[in-house]
Amino acid sequence: MNFDAQDCILVSKKNLTPTIFDFRLKNAELAEMSKAGQFAHVLVPGKTLRRPISICDVEGDVIRLVFEVRGEGTEILSLLEEGEKVNIIAPLGNGFDLSENKKTVFIGGGIGVPPMLYSAKTAGSESIVINGFRDKSAVILTEDFKKLGVRLIETTDNGSYGIHGFVTDPLSEIINEVDRVCACGPTPMLKKIAEICKKHGKECFVSLEQRMACGVGACLGCAVAVVRDDGTNTYKHVCKDGPVFKAEEVVF
Repeated sequence: MNFDAQDCILVSKKNLTPTIFDFRLKNAELAEMSKAGQFAHVLVPGKTLRRPISICDVEGDVIRLVFEVRGEGTEILSLLEEGEKVNIIAPLGNGFDLSENKKTVFIGGGIGVPPMLYSAKTAGSESIVINGFRDKSAVILTEDFKKLGVRLIETTDNGSYGIHGFVTDPLSEIINEVDRVCACGPTPMLKKIAEICKKHGKECFVSLEQRMACGVGACLGCAVAVVRDDGTNTYKHVCKDGPVFKAEEVVF
């Protein structure tokens, strides 16, 4: 992890939906250091606060960040223009360990979809990707995943695009085809995925979405309950100890 703040140049900015933005930030040093599942802590211009944004992809010397406007901080970030400097601390957190060659299904829900792109890219074309969205208007990054050559399954809650249902529906059908599951998205989704993996004896890793203030483990804003080896509970920081945890470790 790198705790030094550095400036990047915003070389590309696109709208994927009216509220979801795609930033490409140029910084060769940080790009080389970044791994699947890690995140950047982005300084909001004119403020002292930062916002955590998952690393969507790394393309040469460029880090790609895809985020949704959810409040004042991300709204201000969305107003940045190409050519401007963006101050970030990155890469932060512990990402997905994909060093072992295992058949993996990557699952993203909503704004948990972007970090699955670099994860699947790192793991290779034998991966399976299941992405879930609220409806057709929220679907993002389809073409990016197709370019990886992975098996892509997409679902929507209301059936307006792809499979009608939740990501757990196709997962239940293919769970015996894979060795490992890596997921990022809303907590109820992660909980259900963990239950399915436990039932079928599959290795499962979840990337938790949590509010973060410092991003480096100095505050208690992103504490999450986890299970010790002796069965008792304790707390860990999502920013420092995560955001990726073994599913069986997390108290949902």
